[in-house]
Amino acid sequence: MSQVSELSSPAATGSRDLTLSQLEKTYANGFTAVHPLDLVVPQGSFFALLGPSGCGKTTTLRMVAGLEIPTAGSISIGNADITYDKPYKRPVNTVFQNYALFPHLSIRENVAFGLKRRGVKQIAKPVTDMLELVELSAQADKRPTQLSGGQQQRVALARALINEPEVLLLDEPLGALDLKLRRGMQMELKRIQTEVGLTFVHVTHDQEEAMTMADTIAVMNAGRIEQMGSPTELYENPATTFVANFLGQSNLIKGVILGEDTLAGQPVVKVDMQGTTVSVPRDRAHVSSGAGWIGIRPEKVLVAPAGESLDAPGNHFTGGTVVDTSFIGVSTQYVIRTAWGQEIGAFEQNTGARGVMAPGTPVDFSWRPEFAFLLPPDQDATAGIEGE
Repeated sequence: MSQVSELSSPAATGSRDLTLSQLEKTYANGFTAVHPLDLVVPQGSFFALLGPSGCGKTTTLRMVAGLEIPTAGSISIGNADITYDKPYKRPVNTVFQNYALFPHLSIRENVAFGLKRRGVKQIAKPVTDMLELVELSAQADKRPTQLSGGQQQRVALARALINEPEVLLLDEPLGALDLKLRRGMQMELKRIQTEVGLTFVHVTHDQEEAMTMADTIAVMNAGRIEQMGSPTELYENPATTFVANFLGQSNLIKGVILGEDTLAGQPVVKVDMQGTTVSVPRDRAHVSSGAGWIGIRPEKVLVAPAGESLDAPGNHFTGGTVVDTSFIGVSTQYVIRTAWGQEIGAFEQNTGARGVMAPGTPVDFSWRPEFAFLLPPDQDATAGIEGE
């Protein structure tokens, strides 16, 4: 089975896009890590391969880098086929999670290493410029062990960028950093990619990381791309239960499709959900008849003590009970047991308008119809949930 995924942008037309054609990797033991894959990454874009461990994302990256030989298919940049080129002959550089800096060399010497190895004579200015780009000019004469983890990551990035690759591959580059440093480096990576204008292909299992930095995300599962698009598109309108659960959290509730209608002038699909008719925008309905999973993100669920008004006309439910409350500062996360016995999540921003509701509180809940989506019933409702 071939998974076809293509991107295009005005700036990329006729440019040196990274193209994977029917790329496949099967090992000697018969395990297929990457099923035949067609993918186009536009030149100059920030692209993320997102998925859990073992989904094939790192194997795909290693094939592009030349560190794994494909079983079938081809890899090209523009019109140049690089499928079987040696790694050092490809216009590609890789930044790994472990940085691999030379501890006995200064930061300046680490960054200059690739240029010296290639026999470049005039290296002072490009090294100075690169250190300025990654904001490490003041650290140029220090050793790697004298820098923080985030600074070391920027050295590794500078060392790769100074070689002027057409494609920069990032293999879980922020995985070794603590949360605060990781978030800061996400913004730094995006800034640097925007300034240099190179194609970045970033492999990660961190959903927030991918959504923060990437223009486009391909969500991988079991060696195939489940869905590809902008972070907003994937989050707001997932096409599979795996994407709905892996990219954030989702409440998935069984329903039976009643037919199509219009709501506020927009086409919708009407669904019987546990005795209540709810509406789903037609362009968010990935099944048109029979049963389906109605999906709604927890932050889109409005909850209030029973009897209080809720500003979400159309989908309103009574008879809920708070069974768990987690205060996490900016928001409170509730688990609500519904009248039909299912537990769903609801996130409420802590604006101060109302206090935190304790477990046992009777509640009503609702959501605006335009935020719901509808997925095929044959898909596993637990797919993509970490730890499942």
